[in-house]
Amino acid sequence: MLFNSIEFAIFLPIVLGLYFWFRPSWRWMLLLVASLYFYMSFVPEYALILLVTITVDYFAALKIEKARGFMRRAWLGLSLATNFGFLVFFKYAGFVTNNVDALAKAIGWNYPVGIIEVLLPIGISFHVFQSVSYTIEVYRGTLPAERHYGYLALYVLYFPQLVAGPIERAQNLLHQLRETHPFEYDRAVSGLRLILLGLFKKVVVADNIAHLVNAVYKTPGEFSGPQVLLATYCFAIQIYCDFSGYTDIARGVARMMGVELMKNFDGPYLARSIPEFWRRWHISLSTWFRDYLFIPLGGSRVSWHRVVLNLFLVFLISGFWHGAAWTFVFWGALHGVYVVASHVTSGVRAKWVAISGLARVPRFHKALQIVITFHLVCLSWVFFRAESFPSAMALLKQLPEGWSVNLTRGTGFGWVELMALAGMVVFWLGTRLVRQGREGCEYLGSLPRPARWATYLLLGVAIVLLGAEAENFVYFQF
Repeated sequence: MLFNSIEFAIFLPIVLGLYFWFRPSWRWMLLLVASLYFYMSFVPEYALILLVTITVDYFAALKIEKARGFMRRAWLGLSLATNFGFLVFFKYAGFVTNNVDALAKAIGWNYPVGIIEVLLPIGISFHVFQSVSYTIEVYRGTLPAERHYGYLALYVLYFPQLVAGPIERAQNLLHQLRETHPFEYDRAVSGLRLILLGLFKKVVVADNIAHLVNAVYKTPGEFSGPQVLLATYCFAIQIYCDFSGYTDIARGVARMMGVELMKNFDGPYLARSIPEFWRRWHISLSTWFRDYLFIPLGGSRVSWHRVVLNLFLVFLISGFWHGAAWTFVFWGALHGVYVVASHVTSGVRAKWVAISGLARVPRFHKALQIVITFHLVCLSWVFFRAESFPSAMALLKQLPEGWSVNLTRGTGFGWVELMALAGMVVFWLGTRLVRQGREGCEYLGSLPRPARWATYLLLGVAIVLLGAEAENFVYFQF
């Protein structure tokens, strides 16, 4: 069941109506049943995976809290092995067997390698990371083990953020699921604003420009350099609007029920460096890797060489988390190189800024940093979006070619659509400056009533008339 589907438009009002009609002590059961129904609308059988991991984590956390020494580590190990075991099998078994098969053929080994092909459960990477964070926090002693099986199950299964995040921590979400939330008009309206903005990003912006991106990236050798560049810029906008649009809808749905999910995006394309980009992009994942991988590896407390190695390793693993393909591995490694280079050259760059005079023109310096960072990110998006590593290289090789060719030829994207997209980008940058750090829904709510309702009307009409056919959210495949 997609957020941008008729089924969800029917499902949500029913769940919300029953939620506020039920007695508070019964609401967890309603949300648990609704969340199971929501997830089972994709592939019903895979709900069993979630129930198995939830059951293991429930008992493991209780045992961790009581055990001492080796047994605490053993129970944590059981939880990690169960969660990551499912993730590795369903997401990476095919990747491993395919590569072993290719290697066997390359060295002339005639013994056939059995290639494992299984359907990837929706959102498995997200709910595995969320479950793992719970047992790790119990192990660290920063969170008591949850005694109520139903609430732990709801924490993992909570339908607004089940399949594509944000990756919530138990410290933030569990207590909110227990609390009584009466209906509040202002909170419901704020949630609806988030849903409206999220749907606009998804169905009007992301899904429409996806046609251009798909056309160019499917057959890279048939398009000119300017078209590849345009498609890459468009993919940067597509993936941001698609993923942040999903997050807006998820946060809006949860807010209507009185639950606040964490902010997952904060103007990432206005970042002045790659490290800052990762503090603004997919914040719940970045902080997960920081807290559960980078810091346990030693963080910044170890030698300079170890810090560099740890940074690179975190981004390499992050790339592999995103997808079982060499393109994702390279994408992660490239960001690792970016971050390490930023870390290593910080002193040299500071001296160069002072010597060059850029320090005397801070606004120009900031704009230059934003432009450079954005293009480094766009270069990495080529590998993230390409169907294979050779396809990514073919796209990059096309960049110097055909600069006299019609920009929109063969893409299914006309000049009218292109100008409309450019107008949206300029409008977004303008409103970002006017909002001065406030979220879009907060700024929208602060407008005078005529302007506010005119904006509601325009967004609604655009969604109905310009919205593309319902497409999966990009991050559902992860």
